[in-house]
Amino acid sequence: MSHQRNISLRPHDLWGTLDAEMSQNGNPAAPESQTQGLKGQTITAVQGNKLAAGKQGMAEQVHPKPSGAPGQLPDYIVQRNQLFDELKKNYDEEMAAREKTPIKIKFSPEPGTTKEIDGNAWDTTPGKLLKDVPKDRAAKIVVAKVDGSVWDLDRPLERDCAVAYYTFDDKEGRYVFWHSSAHVLGECAEHQYGDCKLSHGPPTEMGFFYDMAIDRPVTEADWPSIESRAKKFAKDKQQFVRLEVSKDDLLKMFGYSKYKTHYIEKLVKGEKSTVYRNGDLVDLCQGPHIQNTRKIEAFKIMKNSSAYFLGDQANDSLQRIHAVAFPSKQGLKDWEHRLEEAKKRNHQLIGKQQKLFFFSQLSPGSPFLLPHGVRIFNALQAMLRDEYWDRGYQEVQSPNMYNVDLWKVSGHWQHYQDDMFRVKVDDDVAEPMPLSDQKPDGRPVANPANEDKDKGVFALKPMNCPGHCLLFRDEERSYRELPWRVADFGVLHRNEASGALSGLTRVRKFQQDDTHIFCTNAQIMGEIAGLFDFMDSVYKLFGFPFKLKLSTRPEGFMGKIEEWDAAEAQLKQALQDFRGDDWELNPGDGAFYGPKIDITISDALGREFQCATIQLDFQGPQNFKLEYRTAEGGAAADADAAAAKEKDPNALTTGMARPVMIHRAIVGSFERFIAILCEHFGGKWPFWLSPRQIMIIPVMKVSPSPKPLSYSPTI
Repeated sequence: MSHQRNISLRPHDLWGTLDAEMSQNGNPAAPESQTQGLKGQTITAVQGNKLAAGKQGMAEQVHPKPSGAPGQLPDYIVQRNQLFDELKKNYDEEMAAREKTPIKIKFSPEPGTTKEIDGNAWDTTPGKLLKDVPKDRAAKIVVAKVDGSVWDLDRPLERDCAVAYYTFDDKEGRYVFWHSSAHVLGECAEHQYGDCKLSHGPPTEMGFFYDMAIDRPVTEADWPSIESRAKKFAKDKQQFVRLEVSKDDLLKMFGYSKYKTHYIEKLVKGEKSTVYRNGDLVDLCQGPHIQNTRKIEAFKIMKNSSAYFLGDQANDSLQRIHAVAFPSKQGLKDWEHRLEEAKKRNHQLIGKQQKLFFFSQLSPGSPFLLPHGVRIFNALQAMLRDEYWDRGYQEVQSPNMYNVDLWKVSGHWQHYQDDMFRVKVDDDVAEPMPLSDQKPDGRPVANPANEDKDKGVFALKPMNCPGHCLLFRDEERSYRELPWRVADFGVLHRNEASGALSGLTRVRKFQQDDTHIFCTNAQIMGEIAGLFDFMDSVYKLFGFPFKLKLSTRPEGFMGKIEEWDAAEAQLKQALQDFRGDDWELNPGDGAFYGPKIDITISDALGREFQCATIQLDFQGPQNFKLEYRTAEGGAAADADAAAAKEKDPNALTTGMARPVMIHRAIVGSFERFIAILCEHFGGKWPFWLSPRQIMIIPVMKVSPSPKPLSYSPTI
């Protein structure tokens, strides 16, 4: 399977996993409940129910009987590989017959160096160009970057393009390396267990895993044998071979596996997809991969567990093997050292030792901040309030609960309601909203056919954006008031799945440094520059280096192309002015309502977390009909606006213009940021942030009746 990380497009979706191995009570977390699809989509447990339509039949499907013992490949695997060989032979003949037309290549052998070279379509590969890369760097390269996308080193170029490279030190390169290592793990499993039906094997932040159906649980006693096979396969220098295969042939190739068949039927949208082969493994996958397994110098299994197929407990329970791999043995040693250090810095352990917070099953996902934890929380807020005062922000408070009508206008009800806490308000008496058409005793809930099912329904706010739109709309605004920078530390609630809750890093109740800037199109660049300076000031205070990534217009965007082009041009210029070329472009991954900049910080252990986000929003002001009075006007302009308003009720009022809304957070969730700081500093807080800045130790008098010095209580 091909696996990419899923990036949320929701405003202020600032979550991540700081400690995925620990639940809120300090025990190991439940098996992961997410898998990833062919095109990089994350399939949650809820979506799994939808994707697994007809899963009862899937659960009842009988596996083909194996024809060999562990260590000997069954007939269905042999037949799968034979079909691959036949299709590969035909593909090679087609490739040989293709015309090798000349192409121009913008070649970057190392960062900061670019030159134009000649090549031939369907013949020149990034791997062939490595001869022009400095030897030391060439040895570290794991995958190519072609026109901004990861690309196999041995895959031919198809047209004029730009070629660069990633090493293991680059996040993209590391993910490809671990993805390829997951394929090696899958090959080991097929040899180890004989009748082994692989599901999927993605890279993760902590290495990779592979899910599989076998006739017994994996045990720790299996690990040495699997690691030994992986070591052998690495020495075999197995090539990763890419092949495009029609959907019909994919179903033939993987017909023995209901898991692969499910992915093919549900996730392969076109007429074909790709498979990769290394050694005896042929796997459904979009790639890309490293050139060969010889790059894998160190391979170690970290743990094994169980996981439901598609994260849905109604599906099969599979065995999951977690592992990690590196291009050097020293890399593995350094990794193990960092893991040991991370255990010592675990924020849940430090939180307990320093009496910062605790959780109760009576309110899962809602932390109780103890006095010392509140002191840290208040110090962070005080620091930000000082910055707000200097930078022209105005702090507001907004309601914690809104009628569903607000969420329908904002679009959250249509796209986000499953993640919101809802209540039914009737005659000023709040009661839980019925989640079904029946009461607990089986009697139907009264709901006449002509009654709006959402009447009286309210929801706790998961974000502040819609409320701030109401604040802007409450009075007539002038261009002289813009930019209007509004900050809100209000409490937010999100209905996170219980299995996803993890200490302070993933909670249901939280607060964040939520701000929104309402400005004109011409002010965007200046505001973004100001936000960069704000972030730089805050992150330097804690010693956090950070990276910037610009995500541009996606398919299905809303608004005018001219507005998008102008906004993206301003963001690019602001990034260029702030960081030169030290930022990444992520084409087509912006939110539907506007482009965005994601900011990733690195802690003392080199782990990366996304806390900050800057998102331009054209759609929110449109939905809420936000307007401000412009400096321009005149009878002709007023007449044009009046005529437009008559044709379209959503058109602007005479003499008014639509503001742009900038969503911004730097710290993000305070709870999560405290967890990051806790592990970053290892519990040794900076003096200004420390909840225990001074301690009085009374010295006892040496006398028949010792008493503390009276001066201690005075202090």
